[in-house]
Amino acid sequence: MQFPFDRRQFLAAMGATAASPLFAQTSGNVVVYTSNNQQAVQSITDVARTKLPNLKFNFVTGGSGVLLKRMETELSAPQADLFWSSSANTLGAFKHLFEPYRSPEAASIPAALAEPNNLWTASNVHLVTAMVNRKHLGGNAEPKVWKDMLDPRWKGKIIIADPANSSTAYTILWGVKQMLGAQGLRQLANNVVVTSAAATVLRAVAQGEYAVGLTFEANAYAYVAGGQKEIRLLYPEDGTFSTPEFLVLGKNAPNGDLARRAFDHIISKEVQIALLENAFRRPSRSDIDVSQYAELPNLASVKVFAINETEAAARRKEFLEEWTAAVAAKT
Repeated sequence: MQFPFDRRQFLAAMGATAASPLFAQTSGNVVVYTSNNQQAVQSITDVARTKLPNLKFNFVTGGSGVLLKRMETELSAPQADLFWSSSANTLGAFKHLFEPYRSPEAASIPAALAEPNNLWTASNVHLVTAMVNRKHLGGNAEPKVWKDMLDPRWKGKIIIADPANSSTAYTILWGVKQMLGAQGLRQLANNVVVTSAAATVLRAVAQGEYAVGLTFEANAYAYVAGGQKEIRLLYPEDGTFSTPEFLVLGKNAPNGDLARRAFDHIISKEVQIALLENAFRRPSRSDIDVSQYAELPNLASVKVFAINETEAAARRKEFLEEWTAAVAAKT
C-alpha cells in the first residue's frame, strides 16, 4: 500500500523535529565543582535520571574558596562547566571566571535575587544558624543572641570554618562585624576554634566535641531531621543573616550547550523541591511552598539583619586580613 507524499508536510515535520527538545543535545558529561553535600548532589542526579537520562553529572567537591581558586588556575584550560555554589560576597572576587547566562528557569526566581549581568543565578536561600548540642553545654545556658557567644565562658566551645575557604563562614563573620562592630568580631575570634572545612563544623558539634557550630540552616537541620534530639538550631533573637546561594556557568565551559541544560536542570522546580525535601535547601523560586516539604520556620518568623553583599565582596581581601589578625591575636 502506498501513501501520498506531501513535500510541505514532510518539511514541516522535519522542522518540528529539529526544534524539539528531544533532539537537542542531551547526552554527555558535565563537570560541576560544588561545595554542597552528598544529599544535595544526590537530589540533582536523582531527578536527572528521569528528566535527563543520558546526561552524566561529574561532581568535584570541596570548599567554595578552594574550588574557585582551582578554577582560577585552570582558566587557560577550563575543566569545570558549572560552579555550585557560593554567596555573592565570595563570588564577587572571581567574576573573571564566569560567563553570563540567563536561564529560562530564572523567570520563577524573584528579581531581588538576580545579579544584574546574569553572572550568577540564585539556586536557594540560606539562613545563618548556631547549631547547638545541648548535651555538651558545659553548664552554660544556651545562647540566645550573638553577644552571648562573645562571653569568655564560650572560649573553645564554638567552632567555625575558615572564611578564606568557606563562603558560609565568610557570610557569618561579615554579618557579625556589621551587627557588633570590629570589637565584637575580635571577641568572637578569641572564643572560636577555626577549622579548614565547613563539614568539620557539623561533624564536631554532632559528636559533642564542641557545644556550638556556626553554619547554615540547611546543613545543621540535617542532624535534627536525622533524629539527634540533642541538636537544636538557634536563630539569634537579635537577628540572623540571610544570603542566596548561587549557580554559575564557567567561562568557556568545556561542554557548552550541555552545560547550560545542566544549569537549567539545577534551578528547575523539580530539583528545587528535591533539594528542599532531601537537603533542606530553601528554594530561590517563588512557586514553591516550603511548608509542604520541610518543617522549617517560616521566614516571616525569623528576624533577619540585612548585610551588604556587594560591599562584602568588594572588601573581601581586607576583611580576611582583619579576621586573620584577630585570630592570631587570641589570648
